[in-house]
Amino acid sequence: MTTSERMKMVTGEWYTCIDPELEELRVAARDAAFEHNSLPPRQRGDIGPALRALLGGAGEGARIEAPFHCAYGFNLFLGEGAFLNAGCTILDTAPVHIGKGTQLGPNVQIYCAEHHWEAAGRQAGLEIAKPVTIGDNAWIGGSAVILAGVSIGEGAIVGAGAVVTRDVAANATAVGNPARALTRR
Repeated sequence: MTTSERMKMVTGEWYTCIDPELEELRVAARDAAFEHNSLPPRQRGDIGPALRALLGGAGEGARIEAPFHCAYGFNLFLGEGAFLNAGCTILDTAPVHIGKGTQLGPNVQIYCAEHHWEAAGRQAGLEIAKPVTIGDNAWIGGSAVILAGVSIGEGAIVGAGAVVTRDVAANATAVGNPARALTRR
C-alpha cells in the first residue's frame, strides 16, 4: 500500500514536499493569509475569517497581526489570548501549539520542517516534520527563530534574535545563537 506524502508528513516520516496534494494545501494557506493580510484592521478583527477557518484552533481573544505567513495553517493551535505580532512566519508542517497568554514579538519564525542533510535528498524535496510547543504565558522576543522539535515551557522568555535549537524549561530565560539559558542570581 502506498502512503501519501501528507500521511508521511503527519506521522513524522521523511516525505517529499514536492507533491500536488501538499501544494494544494499550501495554496489554500497562502490564500487565507493573503485575505488576512489584505483586510483593513477593523474588518479583519483578531484573525481574518478565512485564516480563522483554516487554523487547527484559536482560543478566545487570540490575535494575529498582519502580515502573517504559515505553510498549512491547520497545524496551528493558539490558546486564549495568544498574540502574534507583525511579520510572524510559522512553517507548520507539524503541529504548533502556542499556549494561552503567550506573546510572540515581531518577525518571530517557527520552523517545523527539517530538510535532508544530503544534497540529493534536498533536491528531491525530502523533509521531516517535528512539532513545536510553547507553553502558557511565555514571551518570545522579536526575530527569534524556533527550530523543529523544540518545546518552550510555561512562563519562559526567549530573547530577541535568539535561535532556539533545544528545549527551554518553564520560567527560564534563553538568549543568543544558539539560545542558552541565563543563570539567575
